[in-house]
Amino acid sequence: MSIIVSNLTKIYGEQKAVDNISFEANDKEIVGFLGPNGAGKSTTMKIITGYLEADSGKATVNGIDVDTFPLEAKKQIGYLPEGNPLYYEMYVREYLSFIAGLHKMNSAVKKRIEEVIDLTGLRLESNKKTGQLSKGYKQRVGLAAALIHDPKVLILDEPTSGLDPNQILEIRQVIKELGKNKTVLFSSHILQEVESICDRVIIINKGTIVADDTLGNLQMLNKKTHTVVVQFGNPIDINLLSAINGVEKVELISDQCHIQTSDPEKVKKLLLEFSLQNQLDILSLQSKSKTLEEVFRNLTGNIQNN
Repeated sequence: MSIIVSNLTKIYGEQKAVDNISFEANDKEIVGFLGPNGAGKSTTMKIITGYLEADSGKATVNGIDVDTFPLEAKKQIGYLPEGNPLYYEMYVREYLSFIAGLHKMNSAVKKRIEEVIDLTGLRLESNKKTGQLSKGYKQRVGLAAALIHDPKVLILDEPTSGLDPNQILEIRQVIKELGKNKTVLFSSHILQEVESICDRVIIINKGTIVADDTLGNLQMLNKKTHTVVVQFGNPIDINLLSAINGVEKVELISDQCHIQTSDPEKVKKLLLEFSLQNQLDILSLQSKSKTLEEVFRNLTGNIQNN
């Protein structure tokens, strides 16, 4: 396992920011770390990276105990914190060279700097001071700094914060590529982002882990009702569909009938029979999976906004 968190607890005053949590992240796995604001995501990430000390429990990275051997553990980690601290008077290459020096990189530093500049899409802005960059490009510099020493584990706290839609897609693709060779643990408030790139999702709420599974399993386990979506070639009175056995609720959305049911296969079969009996053409018929947003809401009792 690249990351192992065991019985981790962190207390601020009377509040348990992290309450006895345990989880693991495998080699070459992209894990999304989700939770409402104040749930304990950033605190957990800071403990794993050695920037914050736990009150109890431990974290190991590639078999190295973060508390016992903090410098050795940090060599394994590339960390992009939520605040993304930069030295604004430094030029992009100067800053990356400075970070490389902190990691005691003695060979091929210039080549590596150019590699991460290209990887993170910084080429057009690479001759500017970091303080002159937009928030999105500052975020790219932070990601480049996290990658400069080619770590085996990446901890990314809100990595696409401040990026425009095109930049978000580009960084998502970068993370996907990085996940082929590295372990990536990242938090995000953009649930569609997590759905698009994660192998697994961990959801934390009020300092405790409420879910740790693949997205598909979470969708199935949290699905109290299913949705069948059907589109007919002709206008139809949805009240007729409500009378079909097994149909609990029908809603018309953009010419498609969204049907809630606890038995989707039975309802799809009855819809086919209904269409034949009423000489209706079915243009599309499918079951719709529960979205991550719905799963998140069910597990945390919060509505997540992008």
